[in-house]
Amino acid sequence: MRPLGELEAEIMRVVWRGTEPLTIQALTDTLNEQRPLAYTTVMTVVDRLRQKGWLTRTKVSRAYRYSASRSAEDYTALLLEQALDTTADRAGALIRFADRLDPAEAEALREALGRSTPEPGRADGD
Repeated sequence: MRPLGELEAEIMRVVWRGTEPLTIQALTDTLNEQRPLAYTTVMTVVDRLRQKGWLTRTKVSRAYRYSASRSAEDYTALLLEQALDTTADRAGALIRFADRLDPAEAEALREALGRSTPEPGRADGD
C-alpha cells in the first residue's frame, strides 16, 4: 500500500484527533484554518480515503459522517515497514532504530516482541 498523499494525511490527522465522526463540512472548516480548500476538494479526497479503506461513513440525517477505520499507529507501522523494504539489511536497520529509542519505548517494544509469535512457515529472525 502506498503512503497517503499530503492532503490525505492532513485529513486523516483531523479525523484521528477527533472524538466523534466528522462531516465533510466539519473537515473542511478545520482544514481551512491552515489553508484554503474547497469543499468539493475535501469531499473528493475523503471519498478516495474511504475507497482505500482508511475511512468509513455513516449517514446521519442527510449528511454522511466519517470516522477512521485504521489508526494512526497502523499508518505509522505501514510507513516503517515500507522504510524497511528499502534496505537489504532489515535486521541492521531495526537494530539502529532500536538504538535510538528512549527507555520507555524500548521496554514497550520488548513487551510487544515477547507477545508476538512468528508467522506460520516463518522461522524466528527471518
